[in-house]
Amino acid sequence: MLDKLQSVEDRYMDLENKISDPDVIARQDEWQKYTRAHARLGGIVEKYREYKAVLLNISDAENILSEKNDLELLQMAQEELDGAKKQAALLEQELKILLLPRDENDDKNVMLEIRGGAGGDEAALFAGALIRMYSRYAENRGWKVEFLDANPTGLGGFKEVIVMIQGNSVYSRLKYESGVHRVQRIPETESSGRIHTSTVTVAVLPEAEEVDVEINANDLRIDTYCASGAGGQHVNKTESAVRITHLPTNIVVQCQDEKSQLKNKAKAMIELRSRIYNMEYQKYLDEIASKRKTMVSSGDRSAKIRTYNYPQGRITDHRINYTIYNLSAFMDGDIQDVIDHLIIAENA
Repeated sequence: MLDKLQSVEDRYMDLENKISDPDVIARQDEWQKYTRAHARLGGIVEKYREYKAVLLNISDAENILSEKNDLELLQMAQEELDGAKKQAALLEQELKILLLPRDENDDKNVMLEIRGGAGGDEAALFAGALIRMYSRYAENRGWKVEFLDANPTGLGGFKEVIVMIQGNSVYSRLKYESGVHRVQRIPETESSGRIHTSTVTVAVLPEAEEVDVEINANDLRIDTYCASGAGGQHVNKTESAVRITHLPTNIVVQCQDEKSQLKNKAKAMIELRSRIYNMEYQKYLDEIASKRKTMVSSGDRSAKIRTYNYPQGRITDHRINYTIYNLSAFMDGDIQDVIDHLIIAENA
């Protein structure tokens, strides 16, 4: 393990030199890649250096015990040795977890796609509640949320909504949210007070960069049209909305969030690359899942992963059989506790 940790520290120092090199800084794409890699290794290196300092304390204490005859000094050295050994054991466990193979997508931004499922208007309303929940969570972490496409309903919900979430290691946190989210509550339109069960599907796709996916321009059909919904006079008079069809896969993406056709096209291309990349990434997830009895982050949209029970104020994550009773705070973006438990389960 020490050899592995030393190689990580060597790589960290090499990256540190590169990100401070003016020639590398001038090549922004390359500089950003090195910066992300440097940040990713920072936690391991910090913990390794702490571990090395503890090992040095152990060595010093053992030297004192082998060479000195002063009783008081020997007693102090023994106490120092005992404490340092306990600390070293704890650090070893932490380092083993930090050295676990990482998902290569963990540092990426994500495309979050939410669709109303069974339940009609009530499902659409819950889709709106979920996008608000994830937006609040992102806001609390300093992430940026940008709408790509939305299909709102008259009651204030969404039949479908797609957003891009950008920030530090977004996918490493939100990848556990893919699947079917079930809600049990009394709809506002229900006069008899009967509890309804509705579902919403959530998909979390890692953002693909241009280097991840090569798209041939000849494989694209690009259509423009007038945007719909609120937004002023440009909505009905300007063909600013963009729809792109990738002919080999028949994947269709569209964006109408911006007033500029060029900006909408750029956003749509990000979504298209991410969807094409995700097709291959899903094969990778399925291959891993087939080798495990259980898998937390399977990304399987058909699997019911969580239930939100409003009458009881309860959230239950079915993958790890974990239940908490703080629904109000959870729907306001306080979801980190559940994510932490999912991460622990995945690491185990």
